[in-house]
Amino acid sequence: MLYSIRLFLIVAVCIVFITACVTTPTDFEEPSVSVTSFKPKISTNISPQFEIVLHVTNPNREPLQLEGMSYTIQLEGIKVMSGVANDLPTIEAYGEADVKLNATADLLGGFQLLAGLMTENKEHIDYEFNAKLDVGVFMPRIEVSKKGTFYEKKNDAIKF
Repeated sequence: MLYSIRLFLIVAVCIVFITACVTTPTDFEEPSVSVTSFKPKISTNISPQFEIVLHVTNPNREPLQLEGMSYTIQLEGIKVMSGVANDLPTIEAYGEADVKLNATADLLGGFQLLAGLMTENKEHIDYEFNAKLDVGVFMPRIEVSKKGTFYEKKNDAIKF
């Protein structure tokens, strides 16, 4: 009796694993993510807050249900912002959508960045945006990394 219960459980677990592998899409293409907007928000805190808008394009034949996201922003290698989001839209098959994130600046990281910029005479600031998008249990997380440089022009305007 105990042997037949164990055998039944082993067979049931094997069937679940086999069907999970069969239903996992093998032609999944990684969505593209770009930062389209980065602007300050009015805040009552001592730490500044920003609204970041990401544009996500889904090149797959199945809708992309974003379960959650975590992200960090670094300037000159110093983490100045980080956050998480879980109220994210579903991006339809072969569709695109904007995702709004609210980020709070890391006050100590900001002070460290300012101190470094005051001691060095730099004409540019390197930035890095990293995000991890969670699209469900049976799919790997999508990691996005964007790096670049802000350049200072002679007339004190910043260009990308």
